[in-house]
Amino acid sequence: MEILDLKKLIKFYPDKISREMLSDKPEMRLALMCLEPGQKLEPHKAPLRLLMYVVEGKGTFTVGDEKIEAAEKTCILCEPMTPHGFTADKGERLVVMAVVTPVE
Repeated sequence: MEILDLKKLIKFYPDKISREMLSDKPEMRLALMCLEPGQKLEPHKAPLRLLMYVVEGKGTFTVGDEKIEAAEKTCILCEPMTPHGFTADKGERLVVMAVVTPVE
């Protein structure tokens, strides 16, 4: 068993997105990304299933051609090879946990 205290793992950098791999196993990867206001993770594709969970803050998420405004405790699911990204564009910090699993 493993317990992750997200409050202790959240950290921000003024000049780049904080990205920390919390778990990297073949069946599931777990990453934490912390963005200062104005920072952005550019849309990109991956051949994996993805769940983006807003831990704190709010921002705009891109999934394919859609733009979704999301706040704390929101989950956004993304199918493989669908472009996805997010921006801390609501004047506050944004913390996102990404859960990635392989496609069967």
